[in-house]
Amino acid sequence: MTDEILLVEQLKNVQTKEKAFRELIKLYKERLYWHIRKIVVSHDDADDVLQNTFIKIFKNIDKFNQKSKLYSWMYRIATNESITFINKRAKLRNVDITDYQKELASNLADDDFFSGEEIQLILQKAIATLPQKQQLVFNMKYFDELKYDEISEILETSVGALKASYFHAVKKIEHYIKKETD
Repeated sequence: MTDEILLVEQLKNVQTKEKAFRELIKLYKERLYWHIRKIVVSHDDADDVLQNTFIKIFKNIDKFNQKSKLYSWMYRIATNESITFINKRAKLRNVDITDYQKELASNLADDDFFSGEEIQLILQKAIATLPQKQQLVFNMKYFDELKYDEISEILETSVGALKASYFHAVKKIEHYIKKETD
């Protein structure tokens, strides 16, 4: 924990900010990339959103009040940037956000960076049918293996609401997979 406090101090210090920021990117780039990728689906879009996320972190580090963990704060920024990105894309295409996400999941098989098997493709399509909040909760709990209290901090939602969202998401995914594999 003291390493994180020291890193934040270095990020807020003009003399050490750039070096500390390079360290921050090295520490969190991959985890944030995969979190973003699960939301925006496309590799290229995930790279763009990741870059925007780090720009926002760099510009706003002085506003970080350390009431939460640094990673939770960055995760929240990445989540918000991802949601903003897909909402803009859906709006540009004049389609509903859920339809847009289903389209992204359908295109996943053509993505050169997707190396999953058929069941993974079905899972991604199932996740795309969920409401946005259930998608986030499912991805954070199932793939990122975050604890409910960590997700609660990131999404600023009660643990009880998260457990309910996760339960409903799992039921919908199970139903979708059963329907697809029968």
